[in-house]
Amino acid sequence: MNRKIIAFTAVGKAELQDATLPKLADDAVLVENEVSAISAGTERACLLDLPNLADAKPGQFPKYLGYSGVGRAVEAGRNVRSIKPGDRVLTHWGSVHSNYNQIAEEHLLKIDDDALPSEHAVFAVIAGFSLNGLRKTRLEIGESAAVVGMGILGVFALALCRIAGGAPVIATDLNEKRRKLALALGAHHAFDPADEDCINNVKEAARGGVNAVIEVTGQSIALKQALAFAARFGRVALLGCTRVSDTAIDYYREIHRPGIEIIGAHTSARPERESRPGSWTWKDDARALMDFMADGRLDMPRIVSAAFDPRKAPAVYRALAEDADFPVGAVFDWRKTG
Repeated sequence: MNRKIIAFTAVGKAELQDATLPKLADDAVLVENEVSAISAGTERACLLDLPNLADAKPGQFPKYLGYSGVGRAVEAGRNVRSIKPGDRVLTHWGSVHSNYNQIAEEHLLKIDDDALPSEHAVFAVIAGFSLNGLRKTRLEIGESAAVVGMGILGVFALALCRIAGGAPVIATDLNEKRRKLALALGAHHAFDPADEDCINNVKEAARGGVNAVIEVTGQSIALKQALAFAARFGRVALLGCTRVSDTAIDYYREIHRPGIEIIGAHTSARPERESRPGSWTWKDDARALMDFMADGRLDMPRIVSAAFDPRKAPAVYRALAEDADFPVGAVFDWRKTG
């Protein structure tokens, strides 16, 4: 069976290619994609050949990205039990930007709410990364929270801090448009980290220091700043992938003495089969997030602002590489290809 697939073929270059799907495995499902979500930070890093994927060597191309999608099951392998043809499903690992994907059953979740738009539901995977990071901070109602970086993960982390009862909820980002988006999504304060008074401003807004910090930029300089405005005994979740550790941190003064906890919050650091307090499976997180989308607690029309035709992938990725104002929430809409 033939399909269309987006490939990164060289540094800064993306193409929509023709490819052939292999025979369907017994434990997999053939899914016809409606939309696939663009994970801007990860995909930009891979497009520009920055350190990102654990199993990828520098200069290794082609690369295939797009780890979450929503579509309809077309065919199920003989060992599949939870998904049947016609089901609308959320796809996780094993999915790529393509009109068809073969996905192992364990990486699929049936979507029960037919009214939930696919371009919203598809972000239940990415938002799950943010929710996993938030859970690891153990944020309690009334504690101050700060999210460092307002990319797609930061936007969801901020909205979820509001849902979880953070007070106040503070955002920091270099981009003014993203700071305005943070305020529109309920942040009590939004500060520019380049402002020389940023650390003091955050500490003052948090009444002395932030209890729970979610660092999403993956920049070591941002982590150093987060440590500076964290409260005594504060918790800092590393949600962003810190690819380059180029900033000196005084571990005694900035972490050890004030009792700061630094917590690894990669999405792989979660249980595979059974949720427990503070650590849920990706499927349980995704179900909760789709409920928040459906009842309006997550303001998806503000978050998702662009749906691209996959045939325009080369131009889309040029913009992702070069434009600081690339949309925070963006998808490829495979229905546009006919």
